[in-house]
Order: sequence, then structure tokens, then C-alpha cells
Amino acid sequence: MNHLDIALVAVKTGTLLLGSLITYLSLKAYRRTGASSLRALAIGFGLVTVGALLAGVGHQFTALSLASSVVIESGLTLVGFAVIVYSLYAE
Repeated sequence: MNHLDIALVAVKTGTLLLGSLITYLSLKAYRRTGASSLRALAIGFGLVTVGALLAGVGHQFTALSLASSVVIESGLTLVGFAVIVYSLYAE
């Protein structure tokens, strides 16, 4: 593993940890309030976090190239951000 691979693993791990925490806190807030916008927020952050996880796993443990992993991550990030934007307008 070269220094760029180590940096990539470190950044993806940080993204996974913080994204999971934000998703958990959003879900906890939804359960407390019952607000559908908070449920959508949790789903959106969950999608962004899963995208980072799949990209990291795909690149490190499968034959996927870095470019393919980035496409997967970017697609899930796009969908996740769309759900987050929806959550800001949902009532």
C-alpha cells in the first residue's frame, strides 16, 4: 500500500464514521419528533455514507478500478443530496 492508498483509507474511514453519526442522530431526531423531513434527512445522509463505504470497499477489496468506485460513490452522493434537498422542503 502506498501513501495515497493509506490517505484514501483514512479519509473514507472518517467519512464513514461521521456520516454514520449524522445518520444516527437524524434518525434519532425523527423517532423523537416523528417529522418526515428528518426521516428524509437520515435517508439522504445514509445514502451518502453508503456511497463512501461501497466506493472504499469496491476499490480496496474487489477488482473495481478507482474510477469505477468514484462513479458509484458519486451516484449515491447525488441521490443522497437530492433526498437531503427534498428534506429541506418537506413538511
